[in-house]
Amino acid sequence: MQEFDNGLAEKWDYDETTPFDSDVSVEKLKKFLRSDDRLIFYGGEPLVMIDKIKEIIDGVNCKFGIQTNGILLGRLPIKYMKKIDKMLVSLDGNSVRTDENRGSGIYKIVLNNLKNLRKNSYNGEVVVRMTLTKPDIFEQVMNLVPLIDDGTVDSVHWQIDAGFYKFDFDKENFSKFVEEYNKEIDKLINWWVEKIRLGKVYKFYPFIGVFNRLAGYDDETRLPCGSGYENFTINTSGKLSACPIMNSVKNFYCGSVEEGIDNEIQITDEKCLNCPEFKICGGRCLYSRNAKLWPNDGDDLICETIKNLIMKIRGKVPEIKKLLEKGVVKKENFLYEKYFGPEIIP
Repeated sequence: MQEFDNGLAEKWDYDETTPFDSDVSVEKLKKFLRSDDRLIFYGGEPLVMIDKIKEIIDGVNCKFGIQTNGILLGRLPIKYMKKIDKMLVSLDGNSVRTDENRGSGIYKIVLNNLKNLRKNSYNGEVVVRMTLTKPDIFEQVMNLVPLIDDGTVDSVHWQIDAGFYKFDFDKENFSKFVEEYNKEIDKLINWWVEKIRLGKVYKFYPFIGVFNRLAGYDDETRLPCGSGYENFTINTSGKLSACPIMNSVKNFYCGSVEEGIDNEIQITDEKCLNCPEFKICGGRCLYSRNAKLWPNDGDDLICETIKNLIMKIRGKVPEIKKLLEKGVVKKENFLYEKYFGPEIIP
């Protein structure tokens, strides 16, 4: 309960007129969205609104994605699931870690749901979206690699659980986390490059996203998630926000489904703008950069993890480019659809 006293109510202008349930009609969505746009179902847990999802898929001509905890995946008929060709599913690594974070038996439920989807010929991309509460990223990703190899999932993204709440910062503990996490990232990058030498590119989004910017395949320098300029959230009143976490904060409104996009939100933090890695990192997270819930020393520690990731990938770029030139792997193995959920920078 202490977290509710985080100071944001005084800092930001919250839109208290936003309804609990969506007032946005299918007709409004049809007029707003183009056929090559992607509409992502996002929550809370979007699959508690099955009828709404079906209504939108039936009535709107665009691409679809979903971010889900995976527990209710069996509820949406397969003909609708097949219209959703990008899916981010919450698994935090192995069964022990996932159940520890999300509840007993959750890993097994989600994994069974995913395997049943594949049995029913679902061939969309399934991204495992990990929340990293402990630094053992190598071990947890290694537990997911067999699921990639057998086709249950396609790719992995992780987000460090840091900087999003005001009262959870412990300098001593997080310093230890960062030290161990950076070692684990080094180990995971080395493993990733070993597989590239053998002709296999595992789609770990933090690695391929950073590699694309460092290699010059992605010349964008803003937030890799696209928040505020390519990726917008439609809230329940039809307003467009820069980010789902700030979906009803007037300070981050960018337009509406009726009027379209009329504003872009960008990182303006001087610390980010003056950082030599800003063009690669983009600022990590629009919410955390604006909320500033952690003290400066905590923020610096988060930046250490990002700088280490970028530095270690940068060190591998020349070798990977040589492997590309030799035809061991192809450029398309590193390309991906941007702005559909993976933030890239953990």
